[in-house]
Amino acid sequence: MRYLPITPEDRKAMLDKIGVASVEELFNSIPADVKLTKKLNLPDAMSEPELRRYFAALAKENSGSEMLTFLGAGAYRHTSPAHIDQLLLRSEFYTAYTPYQPEVSQGTLQSIFEFQTMVADLFDMHASNASMYDGATAAAEAALMATKIKKKRDKLVIASSMHPQYIETIRTYTAHFVKEIVLLEIDPKTGMTSTDELAKIDEQTIAVMFQYPNFFGVIEDGKAISEKTKEMKALLIPVVIETTALAILQAPGELGADIAVGEGQPLGIPVNFGGPGVGLFTASEKLVRKMPGRLIGETKDKNGNDCFVLTLAAREQHIKREKATSNICSNQGLMALAAGIYLASMGPKGLEKVALMNVRRAEKLKKMLVEQTNCEIAFSGPTYNEFSLMTPIKASEFAKKMEEKGIVAGLPIDKYYPALDNTLLVTVSELHTDEELENFVSATKEITGGAK
Repeated sequence: MRYLPITPEDRKAMLDKIGVASVEELFNSIPADVKLTKKLNLPDAMSEPELRRYFAALAKENSGSEMLTFLGAGAYRHTSPAHIDQLLLRSEFYTAYTPYQPEVSQGTLQSIFEFQTMVADLFDMHASNASMYDGATAAAEAALMATKIKKKRDKLVIASSMHPQYIETIRTYTAHFVKEIVLLEIDPKTGMTSTDELAKIDEQTIAVMFQYPNFFGVIEDGKAISEKTKEMKALLIPVVIETTALAILQAPGELGADIAVGEGQPLGIPVNFGGPGVGLFTASEKLVRKMPGRLIGETKDKNGNDCFVLTLAAREQHIKREKATSNICSNQGLMALAAGIYLASMGPKGLEKVALMNVRRAEKLKKMLVEQTNCEIAFSGPTYNEFSLMTPIKASEFAKKMEEKGIVAGLPIDKYYPALDNTLLVTVSELHTDEELENFVSATKEITGGAK
């Protein structure tokens, strides 16, 4: 899509046509206290060569690519085969926009259809939509969808072990749709949702949302949460951020999920300093027509040939606003394609192999740290490839000292949980070598004074 600039005369003619005096007047409906009243903190306009030099200078300040990193907490480093990037460069795929004209978009439509099919299979759910912005907004849209299904209920229950940023996104989206959000606290020993807390799920509960594995890296007891949720006839919504785990863990569908969402970034998409991601959204067959976004369907053309079309697109752009399921606009088609190529390339066996490598390497690092340093594992619950490490000094101080040694050790979680100021969230993947694990342990011993 080209950018077509307009002259001041063009702008005045357009404003005169719609009967307003200025562009600012178009935004009169927005409260003054939320409007930006100062200029953005951006440099003055530059020519293209100047702009290239400016960003080249900024790029030199990036040092993360030179460091050994064990950072995860929602964005995960995994193998991204070279052929993914090469296929993404094909011009027919190089857009995020929804293919409205099926007669000229069969390739794009088929790629999204295959993505939906593989995601639904991975989650063991009946249907998946075409893709959403990221995992956090997918979770928020799931909560909104649940409020429309359970209209007579007013309470949303969320496990406090969900990623704090996801919880805040859900709060923002549902602020005017639910009476209260109740958090299920964790068992401080296991790091899992406390079974005693499940009593908070009652007849007024719209849905129960929990992360699997959770923010602390611990694998929640999905069966126990599911049983209590079903007993109260609430909707069960697992949220899977580290999606590769589903190759070896029980899928949301096996747990009895009504809606299941997640983040597709771990599926072959590089972290790129935090993004982009792609939201995954699945639902049971009976709830398909309530799903946000759009779905790609398979049909026959007038000559009987297999073809693909946009279907069940209940967005504001397509139907009456009051009947819309959401206003999700741009389709994360490029990222969905990357995830789809990754899943097709790996297949079930390849993905399982990756998942097992993650588990084994994380367990190896945990064992080395416990045996060779005076650090401890914070929670006893089972983990996948991420775990909470208790350090004898403040985690933020430990992380800073590790950074001086060229290692991004993980995420100090006291930003979200002040009481856990000596706890670091460490992530291990198939990309970490034995030598790198040993480097982590050696640096830890130097900083904390050796073993117990």
